[in-house]
Amino acid sequence: MKPFILVGSSVMIVAVLISAAPFINKKNEIPGKHLEVVLRDLGHQLLLAAKDSSSRVLPVRKLNSTTYQLSFQNDFGLISDTLINLVQRTFQRNALTDDYIVNLKSCKQNETVLAFEKNGQTGDLTPCRGRTIEVGCYVIDIDFLKENKFNFFWLLLLLIPLSIVGWYIKGKYRKKEEATSISDNNDYIQLGNFRFYTANNMLKSGDKIISLSEKETKALKIFAENINQIVEREKMMKEIWEDEGVVVISRNVDVLVSKLRKKLSDDNSLKFINVHGRGYKFMIE
Repeated sequence: MKPFILVGSSVMIVAVLISAAPFINKKNEIPGKHLEVVLRDLGHQLLLAAKDSSSRVLPVRKLNSTTYQLSFQNDFGLISDTLINLVQRTFQRNALTDDYIVNLKSCKQNETVLAFEKNGQTGDLTPCRGRTIEVGCYVIDIDFLKENKFNFFWLLLLLIPLSIVGWYIKGKYRKKEEATSISDNNDYIQLGNFRFYTANNMLKSGDKIISLSEKETKALKIFAENINQIVEREKMMKEIWEDEGVVVISRNVDVLVSKLRKKLSDDNSLKFINVHGRGYKFMIE
């Protein structure tokens, strides 16, 4: 794989993941209309607890992306624990977030009368339990805390392009190491323009290195020891496979020779001649 194709593919994968993230996160967001209905139900339950079954819960206001405000038609009073418990039960029943801050504020002074927080990470803060809130005009601000959860799914996806790059770099480094390790190695068989390193399962021509499988190395070594001579299929089948307890057919030999032809194709002086009914003759012209 060419470097620019590799880098381009990796960049494309990362770009797709980044662009898709907002759409996937949106699936996890609570729909605004549903949230308003839940908050209106909370306001209704609060008025009933204050023994007010006739006044209205005013339209829910969205103050910002995470904060909503509840307001009421008439004044009311309550006990702080009533609000704390009602919020918790309502949110749990409707599967809303467990992390939020609630502020009960006076309408005129806009001062906080009661505040509490539910937070799964830092712990709950409910400092105003047991207080009686006198009858008055109040609004309730509810701030839904954003969850900063680390998404391991995205990490796994991002590992894909990183793995591709790592695999490529490792391959280049390994080939460089192999080239260095055999540069001073004189234990090879010269086959035309190729140096055949049997111990390394490798062919080398100039700066080009071609890796061989163990079976390809065994086959080429047999041919190198019998240049311009017919090598019987049965001999190759026995020495390459059957001596290791594997039974094959003559077609396996044909496939193996075909692979060697391709790997030696840069040198036209090297030829494998098919001898019908017998085997192959490896020739160097």
